[in-house]
Formats: sequence, structure tokens, C-alpha cells
Amino acid sequence: MRASLIQIDVNPEESVNSRRRRVGSLVREQRGSDVVVLPELWTVGAFAYELFADEAETLRGATAQAMSEAARDAGVWLHAGSVPERGEDGALYNTSLVFSPDGALAHSYRKIHRFGFDKGEAVLMGAGDRLVTVPLPELTLGLSTCYDLRFPELYRGLVDAGAEALVVSAGWPERRRAHWSLLARARAVENQAYVLACGTAGTHAGVEQAGHSVVVDPWGEVLCEAGAGEEILTAELDPAKVTETREVFPALKDRVLGL
Repeated sequence: MRASLIQIDVNPEESVNSRRRRVGSLVREQRGSDVVVLPELWTVGAFAYELFADEAETLRGATAQAMSEAARDAGVWLHAGSVPERGEDGALYNTSLVFSPDGALAHSYRKIHRFGFDKGEAVLMGAGDRLVTVPLPELTLGLSTCYDLRFPELYRGLVDAGAEALVVSAGWPERRRAHWSLLARARAVENQAYVLACGTAGTHAGVEQAGHSVVVDPWGEVLCEAGAGEEILTAELDPAKVTETREVFPALKDRVLGL
């Protein structure tokens, strides 16, 4: 199974519409992959708080339409990163979209853990309240977004729901890049699952991005890792390796707290 991660440079000099078109073209170039993953809030930038309301869209908005067409043209399962969603209740959400190879919106996930403490995303956006898994023909994805990576109980819940590969769509800052790399490997090791962690590149809203998207296998081995700039990673995943790892070293069976 082939997975491609597109680490997008969110350049503030590039318009949202232009970036949307450009990313659609990059997705189309991944024909031959089975699943493609994009970063968090790549249309506006994860720290461009002032743009969230202005660029908010519904689950049938411009980004969804563009990514639906790109997924269909490439024939891939597309985790289209996240967008600032305007919900039916009028609130904003940080929402990830997953499209099937025929272009249908198959799943969406509203970010549960919002970053910012008492400012930014934490006060501007509502929180999701459900875990989301995506059964693919060869393995099941568990969805998460950026700050979620710091909360291991979320991933335990995804594993209990059948996840074999954990997707982390992010806009992670460079100043905490060491945490990004450490936590991505930790989530893989403790859950004996693949981790597909896709972040943004460049600098937006004055915040330098970490880049360094990474694919980690169930033993914690890094299969491939990006640098700081815009880049596309491609890795071959062996679904049988998840089962094999969990059988050879059955640590998950020794859980006693049920968390």
C-alpha cells in the first residue's frame, strides 16, 4: 500500500484560491498512490487566526469541491487536511475531510483538542466530540489533527476502534519540532501502528513551521522524513506488519486500565 504526504508551503503571498488550485494539481500527480495526506488548515495557515472566519466554508465548499475532483482524478483516498468549517450551528470548527477515490466525501473529523489555551484556535473554534476511523480496503485509518498528538488517550480510543494507521494532519511550529518528531514515534510505538504525520512548511502569520513530515512504522522506525521546505513523501506500508507487530510483541493485550 502506497501512502503520499504532501508537505505544503503556506506562503502568505499566495492567495487561497491559487493555493487550492496548486494543491489540487499536486494531488493529481500522486496517481499510483493508495492514500494521500495533506496538512492542517493549509488554505489559510494554522496560526492565521484572523482569516478563520473570513475563509470558513461548509463541507461542500470550494476546498471540498476542489479536493473531491482531485481525489477522483488521481483515483486515491485523499485525506485533504483540514479547513476552517462553518458548522450548521454557526460555530467554527477545524475539520478534516476524507474523500474516496470516486470523489465522494466519505468522512469528516472535527479536531477535538484545540490549541491556544486562552486564545487563538482554543477560543475561536468549537471542539469535536467523536473519534473517526476510515476503513480502507487494506487497513483502517484513525484521524487526528496537530495538537491531538499530545493526548495519547485519543489514539488508544482509535486503536480500540480498529485503527492500524494513525494520520496526523498538522501545522506544527518549528520551535517545538523536537516534540513533533518524538511524539510521532511514540504514538507509533505505543499503539503498534503506522503514523502518517503531515505538516506544513514555510512561515505564516509570523510563525515558522516545522515541516519534517514523517512516516513511522509500528516498531517506531522512521520510513521517510521530509526537510523544512515543500516536499512530497512516499512510503510503502505493509498492512500485515501491524498484525505481525501486535502478535510478536503483544503489549496491547497487557493493558489493565482500559484507557
